[in-house]
Amino acid sequence: MSETLGKMEKPEASQFKNGRKLFFVPLVFKPMEEDAALSELTAKYWGEVESHLANLESKLSDIKKIYHELLPGEDGVKQLENLSIGSHRIVEALMGKGATLTEVEDSDILGEFMEWGRCLSLDLRSPVVFAKVFEAYQEAQRKRNEHIARRIDETLQADESAVLFMREGHHVQFPADIQVFYVAPPSLDAIQRALRERQEKTYREEASRARNEAEKTGGKPQTEDDNPEEGKA
Repeated sequence: MSETLGKMEKPEASQFKNGRKLFFVPLVFKPMEEDAALSELTAKYWGEVESHLANLESKLSDIKKIYHELLPGEDGVKQLENLSIGSHRIVEALMGKGATLTEVEDSDILGEFMEWGRCLSLDLRSPVVFAKVFEAYQEAQRKRNEHIARRIDETLQADESAVLFMREGHHVQFPADIQVFYVAPPSLDAIQRALRERQEKTYREEASRARNEAEKTGGKPQTEDDNPEEGKA
């Protein structure tokens, strides 16, 4: 039976020279806003990933297949340049050694998944509408995850090693005969902690602005009684 990534334990690499092997690398995007500390951590992370993959290759076997989410087209390397992800350099280096960039995305399914995700990011006031959008998003996510798992199963050959670059929390269930190695350098925890702190700071700032606005309006929204001229003939 397939198992989710979250249920896997870190295995000792030397125990799995035989069989199909998948090295899972969590995607970390460069920060959109200027943040020197986070940018430095991100650069450090991708350097550590490169070292970890080289270590796994030396203990097991060379990476033959490269799987990367968000790349549905044939010209995956060029698309990767536009995503501002540090995986680009690693992908090019692996391809230079003979690895093949293999599609795991279906363009139609990916497009549907991303569109429903955008809908969820909107300020949907109606619980009924939100429930319908969320249900459609989950269905698109399920189809996408199944397609990715199927593509890996179809293309990863016996005793081959491959790498998958994908965001955490994806819920893809891999075939039971594939040994999955989770690549998690020390800087990954530092990045996740920094992102949590940034999110908490943003939340505090938004809450403070909301309180200030409430104080300016006397703590209550404007009503018709506040504007006696409104509604007169």
